[in-house]
Amino acid sequence: MIKEIYSNTQSAFDVYEKLLLEWNEKINLTAITDHDEIVAKHFLDSLSPLDFRDFKDKYVIDVGTGAGFPGLPLKIAVPEMRLCLMDSLNKRINFLNEAVNTLGLNDVECVHSRAEDGGRDKKYREKFDFAVSRAVAPLNVLAEYDLPFVKPGGEMIALKGPAAFDEITQAEKAIAALGGEISGVETVVLNTKQADEKIEHKIVFIKKVRHTPEKYPRKATKISKNPIV
Repeated sequence: MIKEIYSNTQSAFDVYEKLLLEWNEKINLTAITDHDEIVAKHFLDSLSPLDFRDFKDKYVIDVGTGAGFPGLPLKIAVPEMRLCLMDSLNKRINFLNEAVNTLGLNDVECVHSRAEDGGRDKKYREKFDFAVSRAVAPLNVLAEYDLPFVKPGGEMIALKGPAAFDEITQAEKAIAALGGEISGVETVVLNTKQADEKIEHKIVFIKKVRHTPEKYPRKATKISKNPIV
């Protein structure tokens, strides 16, 4: 399904790719600059949750979005969703604002904030149907960044590598302490331009079943150096 979605919106993705490469010469946005690799490893990978969840009319936050992955591709594919892109580096927010304006996307907010600060802000805390993240941190750390944004009944969606199950084992106590529980793990296989190269990723879905205790998220140094165990 995601290849069909990409094909139907390719003109928008072409604009996104052009901007990405132009800005990449000024600030570090991506190490991937080959067209086919960008399509497979950035665009199609970002769209992969659409095979498992309906994003229409959902309020979504992309925590630690970087160059907009996975949030912007999801928004291009599902214009009916509301999106918040959050990143700690203002240069990336400047790029994202230009991308959003150039693509003519509505209901997108680009926020310059550290995740642990945003998770304590009443404007964003427990306001979202989905919190999505890709390649931000190990799951036990990422859960403390993402779950405070998710309202009870919503889900955290983490795009992870093939070692996701090891990360889940290490993160079980953290997820429970933050009010979540694993609701599913799905496998995604991406085909690159190399005919014999397949990249296997996992998508970890974490349901928000209880409010996150007020003491979370902690400061970034505590989250990374002393994950919840």
